[in-house]
Amino acid sequence: MTDEELMAFALAEARAAGRRGDVPVGAVVARGGRVLAGAGNEREASGDPTAHAEVLALRRAAAVLGTWRLTGCSVFTTLEPCPMCAGALVAARVERVSFAAFDPKAGACGSLYNLCVDPRLNHELVVESGIAAGEAGALLSDWFATRLRGKAVGGEAVDTGTIDI
Repeated sequence: MTDEELMAFALAEARAAGRRGDVPVGAVVARGGRVLAGAGNEREASGDPTAHAEVLALRRAAAVLGTWRLTGCSVFTTLEPCPMCAGALVAARVERVSFAAFDPKAGACGSLYNLCVDPRLNHELVVESGIAAGEAGALLSDWFATRLRGKAVGGEAVDTGTIDI
């Protein structure tokens, strides 16, 4: 499978997460162009603050392979990983991460931090961005706009301060 096809799988996971009421972020772990595991965010569904798409996909891929070392694996995710997820990518010894949209509020692969290529850590991985960035960004923007419209008071949308990625 191509990188674009793998990102399409991640986008499908993101859309499914959005339909379940979670922030629409999806991730897929692949090795040799073959999907090992995928997931969408499940924080709301599970009540688990660590249930980000990337972490769930890494857990599922590790179960498939029977090891926590995901050497030779690539992760495709629709949003730039946060510090927790970037740390998990490093800890799992992932070879590369490809993300669609940058996250200027919490991104840890170039926006705010650059954990995946920090030479002080025990592992570095290749970081790529941009595949389907417009589609992933629109999916997130539309989801948040819909959520804010649902919280409208007197015809005006209000920011509740509780919606975050």
